[in-house]
Amino acid sequence: MSFKIFKSNFFPYPLMLGVLLFMNCADKTKKESDTKSDEMAQGSNPHSIIPFFQHWNLILGDGSNVGLATDYEHKDFFYTESDDNGDWVVFKTPNAGNTHGTSNNTRTELAQLKKWSPMTDAKMNATLKVMNVSTTGDARVASTYSVVVGQIHSADGHENEPLKIFYKKFPGHEKGSVFWHYEINTAGVDNSKRWDYSYPIWGYDFSVVGTNENTYPPEPEDGIALGEEFSYEVEIKKGMMHLTFSSEGHETKTFTKNLISSEYVNRSDIPEQVNKLFVPIGQDGLERTEAYTGEGLFFKLGTYNQTNGKDPKVNKVWCSGAETHGGDLQKQYADGNYAEVWFKSANITISDDAISNAGYFEANDGMSTKTVYPNEVIPFMDKFKILLGDGTTVEDITEFEHKDFFYTVIDGTRRWVVYKTPNSGVTSKNSSNTRTELHEKREWTPEEGGKLTGTCKVMQVSVSGDARVAASYSTVIGQIHSGEGHENEPLKIFYKKFPGHTKGSVFWNYEINTAGDDNAGRWDFSTPVWGYDLSVVGSGKNDYPAEPKDGIELGEEFSYEINVYKGIMYLTFKSDKHETKTFTKNLIASEYVNKSDLPEQTRRLFVPIGQDGTERATAYSGELNYFKQGVYNQTNGKSPETNMVWSTGAETYGGDIAKQYENGSYAEVWFREATVGPGTPSK
Repeated sequence: MSFKIFKSNFFPYPLMLGVLLFMNCADKTKKESDTKSDEMAQGSNPHSIIPFFQHWNLILGDGSNVGLATDYEHKDFFYTESDDNGDWVVFKTPNAGNTHGTSNNTRTELAQLKKWSPMTDAKMNATLKVMNVSTTGDARVASTYSVVVGQIHSADGHENEPLKIFYKKFPGHEKGSVFWHYEINTAGVDNSKRWDYSYPIWGYDFSVVGTNENTYPPEPEDGIALGEEFSYEVEIKKGMMHLTFSSEGHETKTFTKNLISSEYVNRSDIPEQVNKLFVPIGQDGLERTEAYTGEGLFFKLGTYNQTNGKDPKVNKVWCSGAETHGGDLQKQYADGNYAEVWFKSANITISDDAISNAGYFEANDGMSTKTVYPNEVIPFMDKFKILLGDGTTVEDITEFEHKDFFYTVIDGTRRWVVYKTPNSGVTSKNSSNTRTELHEKREWTPEEGGKLTGTCKVMQVSVSGDARVAASYSTVIGQIHSGEGHENEPLKIFYKKFPGHTKGSVFWNYEINTAGDDNAGRWDFSTPVWGYDLSVVGSGKNDYPAEPKDGIELGEEFSYEINVYKGIMYLTFKSDKHETKTFTKNLIASEYVNKSDLPEQTRRLFVPIGQDGTERATAYSGELNYFKQGVYNQTNGKSPETNMVWSTGAETYGGDIAKQYENGSYAEVWFREATVGPGTPSK
């Protein structure tokens, strides 16, 4: 059965079949609910002002789905207020709290109980005013200082959003911007490359950002102030979305968008705005030709806070780095780190053909509190064991996570496996460095071969250390390790970034398999991929070399492939904005068997500390090797006087892991894809 819910100021014609929205019930005492009595208040409640809550589930800023809100109020998130212009329903949510589904953002938002086809008729109207957006964040991040006040959401497929209506205001400005987004319904199974296109209504669109963290663009001349009323109408007819925005003193704006036929099916169709904003972070997908055809859509209404506390290096469009007070709700509310929207009226109309939306809620309720194990993201964990940053070894990691070292996160577009380890903790028997690192269970000789791939981004390297020490500010993210003989390492893939630099270096090291019984003379030869090699150091403890021009930033994605086939190691490194690099190294015949073979880099870096050995002629031939992947922190607290290559003298806070994490004395690497298997012939 269809329902029509309306208010007379939207429909000035005779009463239609449906439910009258506006009822002045201020003098009526609501019934107390047995289960919600601690959250109810005497007097009017939201349903007495806008009585259509029987058609929605209410999601709160603590991530909970409270279901129907027909007789419900919550003093922190959902309640009523009155002013000279009437009675209002308040939706309020902090910068940080538990979220709903896979989102990084909190919301106090209605989600419709039924879903409908874009080919049927549907309508949503609202009159509202935004009372607060976050007062902190990073002005370079497009979503900062913004809130979504109305949506159309898909309940099927990728669960994307063909409509999001935003309000955004920079600190110090009186007026903010209202704009709306269309999010593509990505072609194929990989939705991580989805993007939004933003349309300005009053003020700017989404893509207008600050030049640095606290520098803002000029105030929009035709913007909307906090506390200023405006209205929107969303109407769907035969696959077309018609939008109308009105506000006293502003030009009424209308828009039309086709929801069933895409205009973004080819690479050349990607708009310039998207090329500027989303393509640099790897979100450059195409839309399926039929857009949202065949998917169940539903309305959402309320306050969906787009400002969060996530580090901008995670995602430079959606992660604002705002103040969250560790998730403390009242502290966030006390100093303006929240979003608050008041609604005076609202209504929806959908067709008789609408069906239950229960599947969406079943899939998304409690999602943020559900454990997603790393093996669900990268399903090869049965091939590995792991050594954690506290020295613990875990043999079976198929259903394992550790919140300090090894777990999964969502960066706004996809899920990643996180490897994290401090500067100081319990290490393996032959190392001064902590690691949270996979150790392959299979062992193989170079002649037998093997292959390891990984797509990753480095999120953190230690912020303390000694710039004169080559290993400072670096971490190893992939290795081949020998399990026999001297147990040396024919491959270590590094990332290193000096403090104050935006870009860091990716390089790989080959460690000689020292001739004879004395392994003390072993050394590494370092080859740059993007940026510098290991040997580029500072002139003083806190004096750094120039920033590498072709380096990789924290949070920038890149991938590597290690392919060992018939004794030869083939390396491939790729990154969207960088030249692909390939390298070849013979693992079964050495080029360093004589003192005269020592490279200049080695003479400069290792010979001064007495590491001047030669390699056995057969290198690693016949020795059992295995792959390692994760984060192997090369920055430690050892005194540089003990070894000017590997002892970095970094801050360790007495080994207190929590304090190291709090103060940047750790390494963290995220992987979204990885494979392991046999070696293959090189292309």
